[in-house]
Amino acid sequence: MLKFIVALYLTFFTLSAPAADLAREKRLADEIVDMIIEGEPVWLNASNHSFLSIFTPTTQRHPRGAAIILHGRGMHPDWADVVAPLRTGLPASGWHTLSLQMPVLEKDVKYNDYVPLFAEAGPRIDAAIAYLRDTGVKHIVLAAHSCGAHMAMHWVARQGDKDINAYIGIGMGATDFGQPMIEPFPLAKMHVPVLDVYGSAEYPQVLNMAPERLAAMRKAGNPQSRQIVVPGADHYFHERNGELVKVVTEWLDQLKL
Repeated sequence: MLKFIVALYLTFFTLSAPAADLAREKRLADEIVDMIIEGEPVWLNASNHSFLSIFTPTTQRHPRGAAIILHGRGMHPDWADVVAPLRTGLPASGWHTLSLQMPVLEKDVKYNDYVPLFAEAGPRIDAAIAYLRDTGVKHIVLAAHSCGAHMAMHWVARQGDKDINAYIGIGMGATDFGQPMIEPFPLAKMHVPVLDVYGSAEYPQVLNMAPERLAAMRKAGNPQSRQIVVPGADHYFHERNGELVKVVTEWLDQLKL
């Protein structure tokens, strides 16, 4: 019954809500492409749409793999908090990064407005994986922040995690006041190792859901999965991006892939 209600809810919002704002997405791309210092713009295609990604290679002789990075609500693939620090920081530890432009809407919209866009994110993740496989990457980590985590979990719930080797959720579970999550995260059904990282000064929704997420990860039973709290960090890791990169890097370093 619950699955039926969720499916009905998602169908209603998909039919009634606007599609992604491609004009705003283009404006974001126009603003950042010429400003990229580290990495190179790569245009990928999904659902008959060309979207921006930024590929930042590692200079290490033997790369460990690549991390696909998904930004939060209404942001872009070179966003100063969380995204840019990870995409430029992980290559030092042997990881290529591919940061994706995710579907966006106009400014100031809420969680419920973005729910219908979750399905639009899936083809972009698939396109990123295909691009990395074509370049010879064997190990792929999916790292997603905030709304990007909702999009990533929507994709995992439908595709499974067979096409990735690890998942990193940052600030998972963030919604707006009075707008509960529409569907649960499929953490208990995941086979790959999961890192759930959030700040001690997070949004209440993220903090309140932490025990539930941890229980689901333990149910999944991967011994490499971890839940880590960054002291003093808020949802955007403002002034704590260095700590975030350190946590992610150290976790990736100990992974047995």
